[in-house]
Amino acid sequence: MSIKKYSLLTIFCYAAAFLTPAFLPISIQVLATTILYLLGAIILIGLYVKQTEYLSFEKRDVNWLKIIGFGFGGIFAAIFLQNIVLQAEQLFGQELTSENTQNIIKVVLQQPLFAIAVMIGGPIMEEFVFRRAITGFLEKYINVWFAISISAFLFALIHQDGHLLLYFSLGFFFSFLYYHTGKIWTSVLAHVGMNTLVVVVNVIVHSMGISI
Repeated sequence: MSIKKYSLLTIFCYAAAFLTPAFLPISIQVLATTILYLLGAIILIGLYVKQTEYLSFEKRDVNWLKIIGFGFGGIFAAIFLQNIVLQAEQLFGQELTSENTQNIIKVVLQQPLFAIAVMIGGPIMEEFVFRRAITGFLEKYINVWFAISISAFLFALIHQDGHLLLYFSLGFFFSFLYYHTGKIWTSVLAHVGMNTLVVVVNVIVHSMGISI
């Protein structure tokens, strides 16, 4: 499967999983989102495995020690980056907390199963869409770092909570991990790990009645 075909199929599957719940009854939207995100993640992994064309910076050999090392290190580096950027945004009058994150935590507290979508399904799909499909499609026509920057900007826009610099920085950072190791699994591990850590910490804090 060519990069162009792979990219279009990946983006289409992501859009279907992302948008479909909005057309369903409110009573089943959270459950539908959880199922669709997990199903979407499985489908996108399948599409990735079946594609045959590599990106310019991807490596054919798999160094799992490097992937795991940079992936786990990337979790804490991403959290640190998030805090730095949030502090920088505050200087320009931006709220310190992310409305997107707070809304997600509220839903998780009400329906814990939704955490699976947030911690696993969502980040896996986002990595295959924004880090690989969009970057892979664009790098056919423009410089790879320009392609990465565009994908990071689109990643920021999709979160829809005003923290453009935050999500752009995270998107660019995940792309850097991917580029450096040559394997998408590195950024997948870092993104899943970061989301999981954020959700777990926020749920614990809220359950203890601490306001943040």
